[in-house]
Amino acid sequence: MLIFSRLIDAWLEEKILKAIGRAPIRIVLENGGSVAVPNVAPVATVIIRDRRTLAELCIDPEVGFGDAYADGRIQVEGDLEKFLEAVYESWPNAPAARSWYARLTSKSMDLWQANTLSGSRRNIHRHYDLGNDFYKLWLDAQMLYTCAYFPTPSATLEEAQTAKMDHVCRKLRLQPGETVVEAGCGWGALSLHMAREYGVSVKAYNISHEQILFARERARQEGLNGQVEFIEDDYRNISGKFDVFMSVGMLEHVRADRYAEFGEIIHRSIGDTGRGLLHFIGRSQEASFSRWIRKRIFPGANAPALRRALEIFEPRNYAVLDIENLRLHYAKTLEHWLDRFEHSQQQVAAMYDARFVRAWRLYLAGSMAAFRTGSLQLFQVVFAGSRSEPLWWTRASLYAEPEIEIEKIDEKKRWMHAMS
Repeated sequence: MLIFSRLIDAWLEEKILKAIGRAPIRIVLENGGSVAVPNVAPVATVIIRDRRTLAELCIDPEVGFGDAYADGRIQVEGDLEKFLEAVYESWPNAPAARSWYARLTSKSMDLWQANTLSGSRRNIHRHYDLGNDFYKLWLDAQMLYTCAYFPTPSATLEEAQTAKMDHVCRKLRLQPGETVVEAGCGWGALSLHMAREYGVSVKAYNISHEQILFARERARQEGLNGQVEFIEDDYRNISGKFDVFMSVGMLEHVRADRYAEFGEIIHRSIGDTGRGLLHFIGRSQEASFSRWIRKRIFPGANAPALRRALEIFEPRNYAVLDIENLRLHYAKTLEHWLDRFEHSQQQVAAMYDARFVRAWRLYLAGSMAAFRTGSLQLFQVVFAGSRSEPLWWTRASLYAEPEIEIEKIDEKKRWMHAMS
């Protein structure tokens, strides 16, 4: 009977290894059995505590692993990030990634986590309203929860987040007196930065109650209430006319079947004369977002292929002026976040519990591995209406040193002169 049991365990272990694409890892059962890819040095060892976990991994390797790791039923010996990178690199060719079960559960999540007006509020509440004190432990001082921009790899997280805000503002050539609408404003840092540093007026929409309260208090403290209005409402209820449409880290909450509606909202806001920027997590090709992350961490999340995201602009004849991929910048951002999270794990455990700590460690480390391996991308897309004035002749002004005063040129006249 014991021999038969061990044979079953060995068969299940081999099945798991095959299911995830034969990644260079070693799988060990607590009773001593193990399996690994032959003639390949494993980057890490996965210890499985019981047969129940082994069975769950056979049925659904992705969700089964995430839940078991969070529960403590799986332990990873070695570098967690390197282990996850190895899995991501082998996963696209794995049978489990294309199984009928994975497709079925993904479709089911799409239905249960639909980004309707009420569904979006539920989804956002589960992720962003965990408490400001939690996010303060590992985000930068201004509480930006989106990809930073590192002018040099040695820049601090605070420096890189400020550089990111300046980077998007420069891309849009914001001018004093202009009006900006921001769809999904987080804790308000970018809206306040645009008002303070570029002299624009901003209306910012967000459905996270905790974030809006925080942002309003910051505006009050900085004396920017007259320039920035934080509105606790869904982006679909944006009203008014603006010069600029800004969205940083919000498109991930919009499903592809609502892109036509999203494009209509943009057009309603800036017409044919305005301009805008979308900053979002995406992919090089169509694929479902992690089912474990959607189930346990980030409900309703979506990472579109770039070509799908560009469909937002086509119906309204918006010109795409610039696309930049900051994938490695997001990997670097997550490296900072994970390091700060690890240094704060005792406080996080006191707020929640050890399972929460393990789940969020896996979420942050897994996201970093996804960006490092190219499973995820970070796109910034600058666009403009058909009657918008040209923004720049070259990209030189985007990369000039901040302290250098860039000569202001009448772009429209220069453009017309060059075309004549």
